[in-house]
Formats: sequence, C-alpha cells, structure tokens
Amino acid sequence: MVKIVGIAGSLRTDSYSQIALELAMQRVQALGAEVEVLDLRKMNLPFCDGGNEYPGYPDVKRLQDAFGSADGLILVTPEYHGSVSGVLKNALDLMSFDQLSGKVAGLISILGGQSNSNALNDLRVILRWVHGWVIPEQVAIGQAWKAFSAEGKLVDEKLSQRLDQFAQSLVDSTRKLRGVN
Repeated sequence: MVKIVGIAGSLRTDSYSQIALELAMQRVQALGAEVEVLDLRKMNLPFCDGGNEYPGYPDVKRLQDAFGSADGLILVTPEYHGSVSGVLKNALDLMSFDQLSGKVAGLISILGGQSNSNALNDLRVILRWVHGWVIPEQVAIGQAWKAFSAEGKLVDEKLSQRLDQFAQSLVDSTRKLRGVN
C-alpha cells in the first residue's frame, strides 16, 4: 500500500496551509493510500545547523522516520515574501537524501493574494536537489482568506476538482515510480 506523509509549513493556529493539507490527505486516503500527517505546530524542532544528529530533539527523529518510511509526500507552504516558508524549509533541511531521495511529492501553496507559482517552483528546486520526484500537478490557492468555507471546504468547485486531480496524480505516480500498490 502506498504511504503518503504530509506536512504544512505554517505555525498559525488557524492555518490555511494545514486545512489544505488535511483536504489533500483525505482525498489521497480515499484513493487507497495510507496517510500520516505531521503537524509542525506540535513538534519541537531546532533550527538546522548542518549536523546529522539532534539528540535533544526526538521530534527530528520522528520526522526523519516518517519521511524515511513514506513512498510519497505532500508539502504545503504558505508563500512568504515570494517563496517557501522558513518553517517548511527548516523541516526539509533537518532531513537528508536518506529521507527524501526517490520520494514522489505533491506540492501546494497558500497565498493571501493572487495565486502564482513562486513557492512551488522553489520547492521543485529543493526536491530536485535531493533527488525527489515532483508530480506535474500542483495547486496554488490564492486569496486563502476567502477560498475556504467555515467548515474547511474549498469554495471554488474548479479548485476542488484540481485538488482531486492532484491527489489522483500523486497516488498513481507514487505507485508507478515506487513500485507499490
């Protein structure tokens, strides 16, 4: 069975990134994948100092173990100053090729303004550098403050359909590239 692990790079209490991650993970799970969400808001992670071990931070090992056992990833980032959030970048920096190489990834960005691909393109570069495989489908949710209903659902039906296509592509691509059912 395909295992997908997801993280959102926002520490806000009412994080749109976390809402988008949950929606994407629900869709992936409905397609038969095993899912695990790691909530960075609840993890105690240090700033990456380039070291290999962080003995005072058991959540680093938890993060590394979850990503190491995954076949695919969902990475969600708010776009801050035209790029990936520092929270998500730091979490990725705490991992190595051992956890990221060969993984299939789906990318989602959350923006306060109009949607664009800046953060998504930066994430593609990061994942290419560690030999990850990023699916062609990606989702940028602009004007997040009005993109979700009070119940946490996407308001725009076309955007919701794009998230369905994203989930299908991630599961199908992960099965093919990782050779798992």
